[in-house]
Amino acid sequence: MKDKVQASIDKIRPMLQADGGDVELIDVVDGIVKVRLQGACAGCPMSQMTLKNGIEQQIKADVPEVKSVENVS
Repeated sequence: MKDKVQASIDKIRPMLQADGGDVELIDVVDGIVKVRLQGACAGCPMSQMTLKNGIEQQIKADVPEVKSVENVS
């Protein structure tokens, strides 16, 4: 499952990088994806919306067994 999640993140990455941000996959445990937002995304007030409405939606669409996506520091 981790490889599928990484492939999904790789599809999202160019959109984040265009705004000066990035996302790193940390781990996948029991359907919960742990990521670290980087660059401009790390301090952005809209980062939670990006995480849930952008990253999480894309990953769930590509990997239906994912339950949620969480940002870890």
